[in-house]
This record gives sequence, C-alpha cells and structure tokens, in this order.
Amino acid sequence: MIPVPGFEGRRIAVFGLGRSGLTAARALKAGGALPVLWDDSVSSRMQAEAEGFAVEDLTTADWSGFAALVLSPGAPLTHPKPHWTVEKAKAAGVEVIGDIELFARALAALPEGERPRVVAITGTNGKSTTTALIGWVLKQAGLMVHVGGNIGIGVLALPEPTKDAVYVIEVSSYQLDLTTRFAPDVAILTNISPDHLDRHGDMAGYVKAKARIFQNVPGSDAGAIIGVDEPEGVALAEALKARGGAVDRVSVRTPLEDALGLYAIGTTLYYNAPERVALVDLAQARSLPGRHNAQNAAFALSTAIDLGVPTDVAVQGLLTFPGLAHRMETVGQLGKVRFVNDSKATNADAARQALASYDRSFWIAGGRAKAGGIDDLEDLFPRVVEAFLIGEAAGPFAARLGETPHRISGDMATAVQQAHEAAAATGRDEVVLLSPAAASFDQYPDFEARGEAFRAAVLALGAKPASVP
Repeated sequence: MIPVPGFEGRRIAVFGLGRSGLTAARALKAGGALPVLWDDSVSSRMQAEAEGFAVEDLTTADWSGFAALVLSPGAPLTHPKPHWTVEKAKAAGVEVIGDIELFARALAALPEGERPRVVAITGTNGKSTTTALIGWVLKQAGLMVHVGGNIGIGVLALPEPTKDAVYVIEVSSYQLDLTTRFAPDVAILTNISPDHLDRHGDMAGYVKAKARIFQNVPGSDAGAIIGVDEPEGVALAEALKARGGAVDRVSVRTPLEDALGLYAIGTTLYYNAPERVALVDLAQARSLPGRHNAQNAAFALSTAIDLGVPTDVAVQGLLTFPGLAHRMETVGQLGKVRFVNDSKATNADAARQALASYDRSFWIAGGRAKAGGIDDLEDLFPRVVEAFLIGEAAGPFAARLGETPHRISGDMATAVQQAHEAAAATGRDEVVLLSPAAASFDQYPDFEARGEAFRAAVLALGAKPASVP
C-alpha cells in the first residue's frame, strides 16, 4: 500500500467502495487522514464497517467539514449530469479528486531524490496490452517494476515507493478527469476513437479528458509518447511540441519522415532518432500479431529507450512477451480449430484490430452495443466466414451483417459450440474468434468474466488448453 500524506487529521469523503474506493480509503487512513465512506450498496457499506472505517450517509453530512471528496471513477463528474456528491462538494468548495491524484500527491510528498519513476498509459484501445507489455519489457531488463492502476491492482495498493522503482500504470479517462497534479515521467496516449461519450459529453470532451495525462509535461522531466494515426493524436502532439514538451510519435500507418518516434512498415519497427534504424521484426513475436500489436510494441520500445534500457535488451523482452489475458489470447485448440479470446474488444474499433489480424474467422460478437454498433466494420465482413451473435446486440448486429453468413446463438456456450462445428466442418486450419465489439454488461459483470465464460465453453468441448505444450 502507498500511504497518502497531506490530509492528517482531516475528514475526507470517499464515495464508491469498489476496488479503487476502498483502496483509497486504506491509503488515506495509513497517511493519517480520517476517511468517511459511503456507497449506495448496503453490502459495500457493511464491508467498510467490518474494516473499521467510519461510514456516514453523505446525503445528510456536513460537507463544510470535508477537505476533499475522493470520487469513484464509476460516478459521473460532469455528464450526463454531475453525481450528487459532486454537486454537494462543489457547493461547499470541496475539491473532487480520485485515486490517481492521491497517488500523484503521495509521490510528490517524497524528497526529490527518493521519488520513483512513473509511466502512465491511456487511450481508447490498446492501453491494457501496452501497460502489460511495458511492465514485462522493463522487468526483463532487470528494473523493479510495479504494474497496476486501471489494470489489475489499484494504484494505491501497489508497494510503497522506493527511488529505484518504476510504476507502470494504466489510467482511464474517468480517472484522468479527477487529476490536477499528476505528472508521469513518461505519458502515453495510444490512440483516440469515439468511446464513453455519454460520460464526457462529446468527442471534444473525451479528447480533453485523455489529454490531461499531458497536463504537467511542460516544465518537468516528463516526456510524451503519442499515437499519431488519428487527427486528434496529431493535434495533441503538435500542441505539446509548441508548449515545449518532449514528444515522441508512434505510427503504424505512416513513416515518420520528419519527426522523432517509432513506426511500422509491415512487421518491422523503425526508430527515427533522427536517422531511421530498424529495431525488430515482429513476425518473431508470437504473442503480438496484427497492426494494433505493432503499435503496442512501438510504445513499449519507445518507453524502454526513454528510460535508458539498451535497445537490444528491450527488443529481447518484447519477443518473449507471453500476451495479455482476454486480448487476442489463444485459449485452446481442438483439431484444426484455434480459439482466440478477445473479450476486451468492447467497441468496434477494438474488434477491428482482431478481425484484421486474420484472413478468415468464425466470429463471436455481441453484448450491449455502443454507439454505432458494428457499422464501421463493414469492410471486414468479407473476412468473416460466419458470425455467431450473442446478447442484446444479436438482433441489431444480425441486421447490420446483412448477407454475411450469421446466426443468432444467444449465449456464449451455444455460440462456441456452433462456431466450432462450423469451423471444423471446413477441414481447414480455422480460428474461432471472440471479439464482441460490445460491452459485456447485459450478460456478464465485466469483460473478464465474459472471457472466462468463453474459455470454459472452449475447454468443455474438449479443447487442449493453450498452456499445455
């Protein structure tokens, strides 16, 4: 745990007692604060009381006595309307912050020579794989690395800071909205495409939230690494450069002829620094197929180089990366049919990356559709041998697929069985791909649970687990 100083003896309101909320409360208490907790869930309040925390109904509390509100990233800050706790905090002149901001303040309180380095990653797609990949590469280089944040362990539950450590943390737009002093040594934006617009109002609000990862780059030793394959990334890179920030660019579509950074041509990554140098042929990396993984690899290599890791050491770490659960993860093989779990593809842009990685696939898709559904994937429909549709989106997705072969399977187990039967009937080497292009919340609590349901259904068919040689 990372104790959070600066609030000694002061009451701090904490709303939302999920993973980040309870962890924040523990970290505040360890730093000497007096956290006051509340959640709409009775069971969550009971758990907090069982841990000895003060639990108080914040709807009737005296907000003038609070030094801050620590808000769960799941509660809206601005859209579609501010959460009631936000309105009460603002009326009382109480600042509203989140767990990433508490983390930033805990590190800022350390003597300058005792502070660890921080790598922060955000973006619409690829941020979890990039986070895990960076952590892996740095660990293989012998560095002391702690990986967490929006992936795995909550940031304040990571080990206490030491000056030789590197924190590699994934941060969401919701978390960034609640930061003011966060100043990572390396700040990464993987890419930008429409997502979570209900929480940010519109695309401009979403981009603004993501851009907060760079808010403290000028005047510090921080550097920015930005994906420039979308106009929003190009604009952010230009704006940071104009402000005097250090910017490396990443592209998997266009050679960076006149800019520092990494880019891919085919499966080869090149580094402009300022002369072009070939770094690695990603065809050698079994766990990094597809153009989207070339982008993830470029971010990892750029980060490692910025942190002083020798290039050959970083490349070797990259090639040994085992992959990330629920992201292009091969979970089993049955005869000539391979099963790939890409449950983390909760929107069309993420599913595009998976579909584009295979010439043919038997595609399992559906769930709770996001704006636009699968409209943007039409150019990839010819690669789909047949689609098997689940969840709330099954009907709309079926209508959108049109003449592309498809059937409404309804649930995961049925989809897996039907997809396997259809794939096995071809007698060819085939891929059954779960890449839902939709959220999981109609049938599962999260994408991890959906991915595990896919894995269980695959193994129930008698498939050989991928971990077995």
